[in-house]
Amino acid sequence: MGLSFEQIKELRASDPGAIAKALKSRKRRPLVQGDGNLFLLAADHPARGALAVNGNPVAMGSRKELLERFATALENPKVDGVLGTPDVIEELTLMGLLEGKIAVGSMNRGGLKGSSFEFDDRYTAYTAASLKQQGLDMGKNLLRINLQDAGTVRTLEHTAKVIDECAKHEIPMLLEPFMSDWVDGKAVNRLTAEAVELSVAISSGLGSTSAWSWLKLPVVENMERVMEATTLPTLLLGGEGSSDQEATFGSWSNALALPGVKGLVVGRTLLYPHDNDVSKAVAQAANLVHK
Repeated sequence: MGLSFEQIKELRASDPGAIAKALKSRKRRPLVQGDGNLFLLAADHPARGALAVNGNPVAMGSRKELLERFATALENPKVDGVLGTPDVIEELTLMGLLEGKIAVGSMNRGGLKGSSFEFDDRYTAYTAASLKQQGLDMGKNLLRINLQDAGTVRTLEHTAKVIDECAKHEIPMLLEPFMSDWVDGKAVNRLTAEAVELSVAISSGLGSTSAWSWLKLPVVENMERVMEATTLPTLLLGGEGSSDQEATFGSWSNALALPGVKGLVVGRTLLYPHDNDVSKAVAQAANLVHK
């Protein structure tokens, strides 16, 4: 379809039904093909109120710029697809950028960044039924487990139900678990092998089947220990990155070589790199996943 930013604005007002038609007619591909690895770009941060990148608190606030950066990134044929909330997935579909790509729907964005209820990661976006109806390829959740926050048990319960619903529709579910705490009033994820291993154990047991469950895990020291904790296919979480981009890419490369690791999911680090060269950053990461 290849609509521009302004054309999408007009279409939303004049013919909202065209969005469902575009999603239905989108060319799809098998989830796993070729070398079996996946390289996905993520943009579900805005819906959780997380707009900051590289010290700019509203870097992702411009939707026009975000879509332009996606257009640049998706020119690379080694990018397998996109992870996003419905608004982003719909816009990229209308731009014609998701033809033959994997579309992963982000499901729970209720734990807004910086809020008093940040650990209440409620399901506020895609449902299993809508993923199936709209022809998406996978669902994704955020599962922050805070042992000092009684609200965590509700998230666990709802996540188990969502896993079952996705399995019923034969939709793979990408679980992103963390052991997390309140530290000086802020939500902080524990990024140690021990903590990630514990989060894997808890999340892997949710639902009445794990047949359709995948994991999305941060890269931590002793990552080989983490990958010995699960048989579930695992994608690496790129995270926010750092000013030392070479070190970041080096840690990804080492982790990608571990058995069970099936690829990489990165958002801000590649869409908003420090040198602002999106094509270069995406190509470097893509070559790690698809050698």
